[in-house]
Amino acid sequence: MPPLGPVKRKDFIRCLRALGFQGPYSGGKHQFFTKDERTVRVPNPHHDDIGIELLSRILRQAGISKDTWEAL
Repeated sequence: MPPLGPVKRKDFIRCLRALGFQGPYSGGKHQFFTKDERTVRVPNPHHDDIGIELLSRILRQAGISKDTWEAL
């Protein structure tokens, strides 16, 4: 991925799979991915990309470092 910044939902899902996450699974209001004991919710599809603030929060929840993300 390019430096941490806005990303399309489709690309975000592809990257989570590349990092070993399973999913997306349907549940409640959002889809989610799992890896070991972690569960990461994925934003619903909208017209805009996933912004940097939301992306940062999701990556922190998933335990993915900025360096790991940018190395994809």
